[in-house]
Amino acid sequence: MSNLFPPGRLARSISKISSPIRKDRLLRPTVLSPDTHRRKPVRSSGRSLRLGCALVATLCIAACAVGPDYRRPALDLPATFKEGADWQRAQADPQGAISSTWWLDYRDDTLSHLIEQSLKANQSIAAAEAAYRLAKATVDANTASLFPTVGAGLSGSRSGTGAGASTTGAGSVTNLATADLSASWELDLWGEVRREIESAKASAEASDAQLAGERLSIAASVASDYFALRQADIDIDSLQQQQQLDARILEMTRAGFLQGTASNDDVLTAQDTLEAVIADLQTTETSREQDEHAIAVLIGTPPASFSLPPQRDYAFATPSVPLGFPSQLLERRYDVVNAERTAAAANAKIGVAKAAFFPTLTLSAEGGFEHNTLANLFSLPSRFWTLGPDLAATIFDGGARTAAVHEAEATYDEEVATYRATVLTAFQNVEDSLSSYNHLQQQEQAFAHIYQRNRQLFASEQAQLQAGTASEQSLLTQQLTLLQAEQNLKDTQASLAESSVTLVKNLGGGWQWDDAKGAAVSANTSSPQQPLEQTSGVLSQ
Repeated sequence: MSNLFPPGRLARSISKISSPIRKDRLLRPTVLSPDTHRRKPVRSSGRSLRLGCALVATLCIAACAVGPDYRRPALDLPATFKEGADWQRAQADPQGAISSTWWLDYRDDTLSHLIEQSLKANQSIAAAEAAYRLAKATVDANTASLFPTVGAGLSGSRSGTGAGASTTGAGSVTNLATADLSASWELDLWGEVRREIESAKASAEASDAQLAGERLSIAASVASDYFALRQADIDIDSLQQQQQLDARILEMTRAGFLQGTASNDDVLTAQDTLEAVIADLQTTETSREQDEHAIAVLIGTPPASFSLPPQRDYAFATPSVPLGFPSQLLERRYDVVNAERTAAAANAKIGVAKAAFFPTLTLSAEGGFEHNTLANLFSLPSRFWTLGPDLAATIFDGGARTAAVHEAEATYDEEVATYRATVLTAFQNVEDSLSSYNHLQQQEQAFAHIYQRNRQLFASEQAQLQAGTASEQSLLTQQLTLLQAEQNLKDTQASLAESSVTLVKNLGGGWQWDDAKGAAVSANTSSPQQPLEQTSGVLSQ
């Protein structure tokens, strides 16, 4: 059993509650001294001693809480990331933290504006923030249960009866004025309330992590959709150029067919090539429009009132993402923290369920004045008071309490399993991101080499055309190949940028949990050129 409520604080609370009802004025009978005509309290040393012993015993018991104390479930953590071994050694600071404003490293003002707008206006974030405030209110409500409830009342009434309604045959009028003060306190002898507070705090911390997760997820979604939209801009421009070239080749092929230098099959093939480019163009334009709609919703704007102008010469930037050790992932992944805090909340519920097997002790007191005239209400003869404890226990419930304990234990075991599964999924996500990032880097280099060679081939074809050793159709065909090589390179660069966003998200996105504070803290910035701003962790604000 843990000391969750310090005895000193409990003693001060008892003192505050007992102070309005003075023992020398209310609880002890008084006698009138014939010599001094002053009221003197009747002393009872034995009763005071018993009362003090009972208070000490109550404080000792109240310092305990039934149920298991929480310990974080054990995990088998790898020493390094499998797919990130080579990539990690390439970093100057493999333990560096991700900037909490990581999107600034992409050096795109439009992207930064869209993400900042989404963090302010997105409705999923607003819902998560409201859920967090609800969790904090639950903590406050449970904490209030540790303290007494004090109430006061003041009432007055005037009633009358007629002669026919009275047994005496005469009518009467009665006045009554009452003023009272009452206090009630259910002592947390077995720690049920304190375990409820412990569970509520853990749930609030899980809600805080969930809020950070929503913010990170929305920001990453905006970035991914934005890069997909810019990729579509480049593809649309490339496909439109290919459409013009294919149309020109089809025209030349038809002319050759009329002159007998080309077959009908060549004409059909040229037509198919042109129609395929047109079909790809429609698909790409559809994707761009849908990406634009998705960004509008993410920033809290109706799609009809939002548009992004095309930027067909967009240059994708891929900033380096510092990679920490696997153990740090448990502090930087919001879903891991959420699952661990949820398990802690479930553990505290076991103590709540076990406390139901013990009796409850309620201390109550009431005192006041009652008189038939308001002028004489606050006088000593008009006083009344009651004081007494109430001890209650459940004798038989058909096994309901035992079932509640089993339910709480099963829930805890389920949350522990979920926590461990979440950790494994987190490692898988990072490994997948590293694998994708590594191979896309190599793919980008390969397509860059292909693009450079095709530029040389196109320049050679132009020279041959000027020398009269190559045809215009050969030049157009080589230009198509060059456009496709450039499109492959740009598409890979876009995929690499999106992969870096996914890696940032899977590594925690600049968010970090501090066990000592029970709240999120700002991570160090990974880019010295950019200022650090905390974007999540309401508990630390």
